[in-house]
Amino acid sequence: MAEPANGHLFAGAAIAGSDHVLDIGCGTGHTTRIAARHASSGQAVGIDLSAPMLELARRIAAEESLANITFERGDAQVHPLPSGRFDVAISRAGIMFFDDPVAAFANIRRSLRRKGRLAFLCHRDGGEQMRGVFTALARHLPSLDLDGHRKGVADFTDAGHIRRVLDQAGFTGIATSPVEYLTVLGRDAMDAAGFLLDVQLAGFVADAESAALTRARDALASALRPYESGDAVRLPASAWIVTAHSG
Repeated sequence: MAEPANGHLFAGAAIAGSDHVLDIGCGTGHTTRIAARHASSGQAVGIDLSAPMLELARRIAAEESLANITFERGDAQVHPLPSGRFDVAISRAGIMFFDDPVAAFANIRRSLRRKGRLAFLCHRDGGEQMRGVFTALARHLPSLDLDGHRKGVADFTDAGHIRRVLDQAGFTGIATSPVEYLTVLGRDAMDAAGFLLDVQLAGFVADAESAALTRARDALASALRPYESGDAVRLPASAWIVTAHSG
């Protein structure tokens, strides 16, 4: 989904060949593998809570013969990250859901060397397109509770909030740069609706009635059909690229 933003993220991270890189909320390791290639004589470490995603990440890294990459399961807010180990910490939309963001970023900062760098992408504004998606869902799944999910995303759409969190966590030189890109949700409208319901929001709709889910899927597909373009559904997305220094 966020692959088109990779250029912005890695420009902000400015990874050197010998750097040690921490990738927060790495998922299946796409950005970790890019970091490992940038840090060809260094090391890339991905951390995520999902064991199945990390299993896939390890398998893909092995298939691509990336020897300078490792993955760890954990919550970056409380995980015992080694002090002063990393030159750069990165994240592609993996930092918006900490229970205590200040504590999480303080833990990440402690893992960075002096004058270490932080670069991450977070959502800036869902825009009319994503609001239309959630409206289509709410019409057929009125009990859908996305408040916690929305709060984490909404907090980090505010550049002032980002700066306050990072400042309290001890970071300096904080900068927020707006970027735009097209996010890919699926091959066509029905595929994209399935991805949102069956993957992105699976935990939120697990108890929904089958008939309601079917209606929601059809409504989502209708809302997404105007964004079919060629072989994919592409929605305009807005994000912040945030950079800072460990001090």
